[in-house]
Amino acid sequence: MAEEVKNAKAPAGKARFAKFFKDIRSELKKVIWPTKNQLINNTITVLILCLLVGSFIWILDLGLNELRKLIYF
Repeated sequence: MAEEVKNAKAPAGKARFAKFFKDIRSELKKVIWPTKNQLINNTITVLILCLLVGSFIWILDLGLNELRKLIYF
């Protein structure tokens, strides 16, 4: 009887697996993909902002480190 239950669940699992990939495919068709120009502009914007934020954190770290040296030494 236990074998019958296992065999009954196997096709349902395979069907769910197939449905999962069909759902992925249908969702990917709904995606509005950026154009090449949009992709380049967005990438440049992200890189510039990463450099700005990184520079700000670096300068802040240097300043706080110097402040720490003044206080403790």
